[in-house]
Amino acid sequence: MSKPIVADNKSVRVDLVQGNDYYFCACGRSKSQPFCDGSHTGTSLSPLHFKAERTGPAFLCQCKATGRAPFCDGSHSRYTEDQIGGEI
Repeated sequence: MSKPIVADNKSVRVDLVQGNDYYFCACGRSKSQPFCDGSHTGTSLSPLHFKAERTGPAFLCQCKATGRAPFCDGSHSRYTEDQIGGEI
């Protein structure tokens, strides 16, 4: 089974639009973080589909260890700069 990669050790602020569909990168390999670009192909991981509940800013996870995916829960604080790009 493939493991996610830590894309970054901080969250990213994005502007979501209520009712729009989004695909959150769960593998950490996407070059379009925090959204999926298909880089999970060949792994056992897949993106997380979600629909924005409201319009406005949101902080999405980039460490891929959040317990509230796709939203940041502060889990990134346990990762150092040296761990970016490595498996969880």
